Amino acid sequence: MKTYPRTSKNGIILLMAAILLTAGIVNVKAEEGMWIPMLLEKYNIGKMQEAGLRLSAEDIYSINQDCLKDALVIFGRGCTGEMISADGLLLTNHHCGYGAIQRHSSVESDYLTDGFWAMSQEEELPNEGLTVTYLRYMKEVSLEMDEGINGEMDPEEVQKQMELNMRELIKGACEDNHYSAIIRPFYYGNAYYMFVYETFTDVRLVGAPPESIGNFGADQDNWMWPRHTGDFSMFRVYANEENKPAAYDPSNQPYKPRKHLEIAAGGIEEGDFTMVMGYPGSTTQYLYSAAVRSMLETSLPIKIGLRTTRLEIMDRYMRADDVVRIQYASKYRGVSNAWKKWQGIILGLTRNHAVDVKLEEEEKFRAWLEADGERILKYDGVLDEFARLYDEMGPYEMAMAMMNE
Repeated sequence: MKTYPRTSKNGIILLMAAILLTAGIVNVKAEEGMWIPMLLEKYNIGKMQEAGLRLSAEDIYSINQDCLKDALVIFGRGCTGEMISADGLLLTNHHCGYGAIQRHSSVESDYLTDGFWAMSQEEELPNEGLTVTYLRYMKEVSLEMDEGINGEMDPEEVQKQMELNMRELIKGACEDNHYSAIIRPFYYGNAYYMFVYETFTDVRLVGAPPESIGNFGADQDNWMWPRHTGDFSMFRVYANEENKPAAYDPSNQPYKPRKHLEIAAGGIEEGDFTMVMGYPGSTTQYLYSAAVRSMLETSLPIKIGLRTTRLEIMDRYMRADDVVRIQYASKYRGVSNAWKKWQGIILGLTRNHAVDVKLEEEEKFRAWLEADGERILKYDGVLDEFARLYDEMGPYEMAMAMMNE
């Protein structure tokens, strides 16, 4: 497939990482990377089974049978949730349900502080605008996205043709059904995948612990491990009498998911295979060294400083008035989450000499390039062009960071 000068942030996707807790070894050995479930059979399943996995690739992702992907959901705008009962019960993080908990809270019924538990399905609380989305299938559409494109086109013409191809592919996937679809680029536009979803809009709050448990440690412990927090909340997905998505209605019934997870009360033992599966969003693992340097020295320090000021202002007024505290609780937590993460990124990248590592990788790339004439013809000048573009962007980096905030 051709590579075109087009970049886009990867969308929410179903990916996977696996961890092996090796008996007799203190440190955790993890297989790095985010793996596409539909490609497990081809690339990953053998190594996972050698590490102790007792599932097949079809047990994890399949379009022919119920599988793990049918028990995992996109909760709201990007969190991961898990179906844990045959009656639509859903488990997600406390911080993922935080906005819903806050919207139901008041000074008189302060569910943020005190927690909330529905004693029956009739007591479960509806949440306008909250959605739960299931991935029904995914498909590579790289060749289809390339149709009608040739080397004579300029970038704008390429973009228009790809947008046309995308609309046609999505239209074909969503005809005669109630599904939705998105197409996202992988590897900076070198591959494209289509994700077809089923979205439910009747999602009700079932329970959440007090904030002292669900957010134990607050900003101090956020993005730190090990953590000792009860970071969970529970919801239930509802459907119509045909078990299909429907707007909120008191007559809706608990959704019967294709698959749900069973909680193993016995826990785990050292040496057990452990797997993480969900919707992590995107990665910037392949950034150029100048981009990492700019992030460390310019954009992240600016954004941290701006958010520090915002948090100080919100905190002052929230402490003075319980009404303001409840109204701004979710906003405050959203601002502080990335604020704390960025501080950790700076610490981690600096401690691990990330810029130097990137420079070494780029020198290895130059050596690999110069060892083959065909590679030189294909890739010569790539690093120099990166350097030129980042130099050109440099004067605007501060303004861009401030504008984005």
